[in-house]
Amino acid sequence: MKTMTTPLIIATLLWSGCSEVNPVYTPPVPEEPATESTGFALGADISWTTKLESEGEVFYNSEGTATECTALMKELGMDAIRLRVWVDPEDGWSSRSDVLAKALRAQKLGMRIMIDFHYSDTWADPARQLIPQAWLEYNTEQLAQAVTDHTTDVLTLLKDNGVEVTWVQVGNEVTHGMLRHTEVDEDNNGSTLSQYGGDLGSQSANFAAFIDAGYSAVKSVYPDAQVVVHVDRGHNIYYANAVFSVLDTYDADYDIIGLSLYPGSNWQEPVENCIANISILYSTYGHDVMIVETGMDYSAPDTAYEMLSYLIENSEATGHCLGVFYWEPEAPAGYNNGYNMGAFDGGRPTHALDAFTEAAGQ
Repeated sequence: MKTMTTPLIIATLLWSGCSEVNPVYTPPVPEEPATESTGFALGADISWTTKLESEGEVFYNSEGTATECTALMKELGMDAIRLRVWVDPEDGWSSRSDVLAKALRAQKLGMRIMIDFHYSDTWADPARQLIPQAWLEYNTEQLAQAVTDHTTDVLTLLKDNGVEVTWVQVGNEVTHGMLRHTEVDEDNNGSTLSQYGGDLGSQSANFAAFIDAGYSAVKSVYPDAQVVVHVDRGHNIYYANAVFSVLDTYDADYDIIGLSLYPGSNWQEPVENCIANISILYSTYGHDVMIVETGMDYSAPDTAYEMLSYLIENSEATGHCLGVFYWEPEAPAGYNNGYNMGAFDGGRPTHALDAFTEAAGQ
């Protein structure tokens, strides 16, 4: 696709939130001076924002005033926004134009931005790393080139529209590799592993090559952006070691180790383990760490507040953690077939997110 940079297209994206779907009205982002955000990142992945708006969801601040979601995150003390991007999503959400629309909101507010490439048409996670439909016939070299082209295309679109990007994830929760499956059988819990893909166990050289392709593409567009490689279960160092030892073996390039952490109601031990792992990973691989996803059940906001406060304070205290991001706090209970780790109730932030407000010193 050609890079779109005209004022008309920018206006359309700001209005619609996603050019591939029906236009919807979104609350205006307030005009604020763009202040430079630095230091330990306090952020959230709010990639569902435009989709929720199209479904009629309205967000309110603590005073009951309807507030655009990105601006509300800033009001809560966050200074960074994470946005996922899919290659060719069926309904248009998390497409390149949808990501641009949301990134422009964050840019306008002076917030730092992380772009999270899934390299799939849909969700990528440890259980499922589906090769995009348009890439199914590609061999390994062609897949690596597709990673380069897609990464370059999306980031060039952002840059040409004035968006600054601070971090870029090349892959999402690549705990078992990336671009692994050509097909997943949901009913039988089976999958078809691509002979050209990047399975961590059987195709580790391919996996490292895909990471390198993403890294080089990021640096070609945003030389100063930091490249994140992201694994899940940050409380269990086995999974991170499995990935980053492979990347060391093949001398693959990356800047930051990204971790997910979903500790559950008995959060103390998993969080303590994750905090300890931050220092271990830095000592072993020489890279700083970020908690790029975390969350707890929406029905226990006091417990979530305690966990987040402890996680933010103690991860920062290691000296080797660069930030903490909550995953989709704005999602209502049960959204997207059962996601219950949002931190909003009736469109308003719960006590859980006070941990970010207090950490920001507000």
